[in-house]
Amino acid sequence: MHSSVVSLFESIGGQLLTEPTLLNKRISCLQAVFFDWDGVFNNGSKSKKSGSSFSEPDAAGTNYLRFGLWLLTGCMPKVFIITGENNPSAFQLAQRENFDGVCFRFADKTKAFSWLQQKYDISPQQTAFAFDDVLDLALAAQCSIRLMVRRKASPLLTDYVKRYQLADYITGCTGGEHAVREIVELLLGVANCYDWVLSERIAYSTAYQKFLSLKKAKETIFVTWQGDHVAEVRL
Repeated sequence: MHSSVVSLFESIGGQLLTEPTLLNKRISCLQAVFFDWDGVFNNGSKSKKSGSSFSEPDAAGTNYLRFGLWLLTGCMPKVFIITGENNPSAFQLAQRENFDGVCFRFADKTKAFSWLQQKYDISPQQTAFAFDDVLDLALAAQCSIRLMVRRKASPLLTDYVKRYQLADYITGCTGGEHAVREIVELLLGVANCYDWVLSERIAYSTAYQKFLSLKKAKETIFVTWQGDHVAEVRL
């Protein structure tokens, strides 16, 4: 099935840079998924009044990914947004979808990663990261699965990421075109569980209801970098 899945994503401009069988093995080990915000869930545009947004297809995709990983591994994956900015829409999505948390105002995202590894006993081999820009590369280098959201205006950055092997997949869609949903479908497709996930969700099966109850029991936390340490904060 891998070849047909890869062909579908290549047809929309996606580039798989890691052999599908190897990526499949990495997916089976995932216990944590991290997302950048600006340029990933949106096109990066923002203003003082509106901030940056997210789309419902992307939000739904995060749910399908978590459900799929739960079906595959039997464990609920940790999901965090890791951003260098203060993004109210990221807080809103994380709380609505019961993400584990948001790490915000991290100019050095590896500091958030170190904190998350210690707090949840997660190894780099158990992590995936969706990103789009230079600020993300140090963290991408430490993760097992690296998923870069394409930006047509940055061909040199894309070339750099390829040459230094900092991505396993580069999306065909940009951040304003539901790239998160593309990433989700790619991972579930390579893991050979896309149809399983959809069938269970469509049927609102017992398995899906159990997953939902576990998801809704999660309390979202918010952490930021304060001077020389990580601090949990209340919003």
